[in-house]
Amino acid sequence: MMAPKGLAGVVVEDTILSRVDGVKGELTYLGYNVDELVSCSFEEIIHLFLYGSLPTRGQLEELNAKLVAARTIPESVQNYVAQAPADHPMATLRSGISMLSGYLTDPEDLSDASLKDDAIALISKTATVAAAIARVRAGKPLVTPREDLSHAANFLYMCNGEVPEDIVTDTMNLALILHADHSFNASTFTARVVASTQSDMVSAICAAVGSLKGPLHGGANTAVMKTLMEIGELDNVESWLDTALTEKRKIMGFGHRVYRVFDPRARHLKAMSEEWGKRVGNVKWFEMSARLEQLMLDKKNINPNVDFYSASTYYAMGIDPDMYTPIFAVSRVLGWSAHVVEQLSDNRIFRPKANYVGGEGKKLVAIEDR
Repeated sequence: MMAPKGLAGVVVEDTILSRVDGVKGELTYLGYNVDELVSCSFEEIIHLFLYGSLPTRGQLEELNAKLVAARTIPESVQNYVAQAPADHPMATLRSGISMLSGYLTDPEDLSDASLKDDAIALISKTATVAAAIARVRAGKPLVTPREDLSHAANFLYMCNGEVPEDIVTDTMNLALILHADHSFNASTFTARVVASTQSDMVSAICAAVGSLKGPLHGGANTAVMKTLMEIGELDNVESWLDTALTEKRKIMGFGHRVYRVFDPRARHLKAMSEEWGKRVGNVKWFEMSARLEQLMLDKKNINPNVDFYSASTYYAMGIDPDMYTPIFAVSRVLGWSAHVVEQLSDNRIFRPKANYVGGEGKKLVAIEDR
């Protein structure tokens, strides 16, 4: 019997890392409802995913020391980012991460300890590469990472060249936590398939970045902001939506393959979007988003997903919409790397079957007679 298209609802493997309950609208990380974890630092969530528990203060200090030590990226990667063609930022990020392979201690060592060391290095360096991309796209010089800032604060510092205010750091920290993992989504499954061949961590992460780049996955948050900019004003929301629905356009940021209720991550980001709108004195983008949310519920009975309110939140923070998906990767690299570790702890290569429908019995005709 053939599986549903897109493997919808098909269980392919066990995981302890995260569970998505689409009926209750709950996201669980290693036994914790994500609502319990939003007050943590992203570093604490890194320890949870890689080592299976929230850290003691000593464990957190040890992990943070490793993350800080890994923040710098090789000059060759810096030069590549600075000279990369004006391509999609995720394409630049994918290539930049690939170049890191030769600078890890031993990427071919697939032992648990080595994989976790690689994961820590890639989590740290992915933020640096992404920030470098943001600087180059803004026509500004790269910023050297600092050792005295948290992961979220240092990422923002490298993007903007200024130490962020606490509210800015807290918002980014929250976004990193909420985007860290989401069960067997497309990019995570991609990483696990690559890992199942016993390829290295960098190869698996690069493949995952390629998957996240797609507009039906991580690229949706950028599309949401472009939609809001196309609508323009609050009074235009309903007429725009009616036209879009009539034309059968996909409304980005709505619906989810698993959730049948409000995405729990979107609840936190909705509150943050409103707070940021008030903070910068421009609630238009939040109000447009809230209006579109209500109309989509009324007209189509579809709720927003995590991409929807992250768009207006990031925009109020002054982040270029083209950088939204790389920020997603800065967070999700934790989930990807933890899944690679888990996959290789009890591995069997993925090898599904295909239902061949290409015909048979054809006879070769000489090229002169075709």
